[in-house]
Amino acid sequence: MKHALSTRDLVHIALGAVLTAICSWISIPTVVPFTMQTFAVFCVLHTLGGKKGTLSIILYILLGAIGVPVFSGFSGGPGVLLGSTGGYIIGFIFMGLLYWMAETLFGAKLYTAIVSMVGGLILCYAFGTAWFMVVYAGKSGPVGLTTVLSWCVLPFIVPDLIKLALAVTVASRVKTAAKALA
Repeated sequence: MKHALSTRDLVHIALGAVLTAICSWISIPTVVPFTMQTFAVFCVLHTLGGKKGTLSIILYILLGAIGVPVFSGFSGGPGVLLGSTGGYIIGFIFMGLLYWMAETLFGAKLYTAIVSMVGGLILCYAFGTAWFMVVYAGKSGPVGLTTVLSWCVLPFIVPDLIKLALAVTVASRVKTAAKALA
C-alpha cells in the first residue's frame, strides 16, 4: 500500500491551502466574519479526498499561525487563532478529520461526502462556539450560549449549507474534468 505523498499530491495540497486563503479574503465583516473559507474547505475535501484535504487545511492553518496573512481581512499570526473566532478556524481540522474517517470507513461516495461535511460543519460550530465563549469570557466577561449561537452560528447555517451545495457541485465537476485529463 502506498503511503508516501507524491510531488503531485504535495502540489494539490498546497493549491488547496491557497484556494482556502483566497476564499478567506472574500469577507463581510461581522462578529464572526462571513467568508468563503467554508466553501473552500468543502471544495478541498471533496476534490482532494480526506487525507490530502485534511493536510491542506492543516497547511493553511499553519501558514496563518506563522503570520502569513491567509485569514479573513488579510490577517495572520497566532493572535488570530488564539482570538475569540480562532476556534472556528481550528474547527476546520475536525471537518477534515471527520471527512477522512467517513471516506475511509464508507468509501468516497457522494452521500458519504455530504453527510460527513454536514457533520464536520456541526463539529466546527461546536468547537468554535465553545472556544468563543471561553475567550470572550476572559476578555469581556461571561456570555450565554444562546447569545453566542445567535452571533456566531445561526446567521451562518443557511449560507454554509448553500456553500456546501455549491462546493460539492464545483468539486464534482473538477474531479470529473481531472479524470478526463489523466
